[in-house]
Amino acid sequence: MTTPRPGRLRKLVWNSGVRYLLVGGSAFLVDLGLLALFYTVLGWPLPVATVVAFLLSFVYTYSMQRVFAFGSQAPQGGALVKYAILVVFNTIATAAIVSLIDTTFAGWIGGKVVATVATTIWNYFAYRYWVFAHRPDTPAGPAGLQEE
Repeated sequence: MTTPRPGRLRKLVWNSGVRYLLVGGSAFLVDLGLLALFYTVLGWPLPVATVVAFLLSFVYTYSMQRVFAFGSQAPQGGALVKYAILVVFNTIATAAIVSLIDTTFAGWIGGKVVATVATTIWNYFAYRYWVFAHRPDTPAGPAGLQEE
């Protein structure tokens, strides 16, 4: 077995798709951790704990996707509005996909898996080319690192 050369490993780590998935995974953990804290530890009602955890993870996810995953220099206000529009779209699409697939043998769990895969894929492209799109005169990626 050969070990990857430092250049290959660095290229992989600085790929926006890899960073996007890392942020998404950490955002899930932030959301789940906050929900557990608010509901289990602090004893908040579940609906309140769920909404507050989601909103806080929304701020975390937006910030980390903007700065770490895509290194965006897009104007903050416009990017935030686009991000919020995408969240609304994803919410509606997820509800529709889960409801539709729930009528099949896969049930609601299969629907949730399909919805998560679908939104993960289209969100990457929406973030990269719409929400956090770079102007042609700005460098791509964190610290100006270019993707190959």
